[in-house]
Amino acid sequence: MVGDVQERNQSASLRRALTVLDHVREHSGLTLTQLAEAVGLSKSTVLRLTVPLVEAKLLDRDRRTGVYRLGHGTLRLGQAYLATLDLRAVAAEESHRLMSEVRETVHLVVHDHPHVVYIDKVENEANVRMASRIGSRGPLHSTAVGKAILAWLPEELLAELVLEPRTRHTITDTERLRAELAHIRRRGYAVDDRENEPEVRCVAAPIFNHHDAVAAAISVSGLTSRITAARVRELGPLVAGAAARISRKLGSTSR
Repeated sequence: MVGDVQERNQSASLRRALTVLDHVREHSGLTLTQLAEAVGLSKSTVLRLTVPLVEAKLLDRDRRTGVYRLGHGTLRLGQAYLATLDLRAVAAEESHRLMSEVRETVHLVVHDHPHVVYIDKVENEANVRMASRIGSRGPLHSTAVGKAILAWLPEELLAELVLEPRTRHTITDTERLRAELAHIRRRGYAVDDRENEPEVRCVAAPIFNHHDAVAAAISVSGLTSRITAARVRELGPLVAGAAARISRKLGSTSR
């Protein structure tokens, strides 16, 4: 019984300490008084909770001003976390969830200028299979995943692309593509409307890494008979939401 009480007290203390640490993460530069008021605890309690955090270098307290900031130990933890990240593994749960929700094929790609490379694919077995395969490449300008990435790349990279037509719907004019990329940035997702394959529509959104730089894209693809123009508008926010959750898992703070 005594052991159970001690364990609950330790768990409660840990949760409060994590609350303090998270508040300093969001509001660096607070004094002990300000921090105690912010988290709703007494100054003595906050001081007791922060001592081991300071010892572990997770928090740093300025000796002159007394304000708290994140310690360099958090950087080591962050670097260790990022070193273990595998994009396919990080995105797997969201990819399968998205496929289950929309019942269409989901692709995950990375940027390899001037192409995208397909690194994962989750298919709905009940539908006609997409011709794409893991390891294959696609052009940036005619695929939704490519445009989703291109929209957040430096402007000068657009001038390097050869806008070859893949279908009669492919955008081959640089100014028109530039306007399309601006539209993608405003709404948060890209559309390939029969631009890469004649009977296929695709909706994609960018994935950002811990530097808040575009690193990949996730998409939903299907035949035009299933993904109508009206359904594209429904899929866009769903795909963008999945991309945002993957981005956060990769350490992005801007999405």
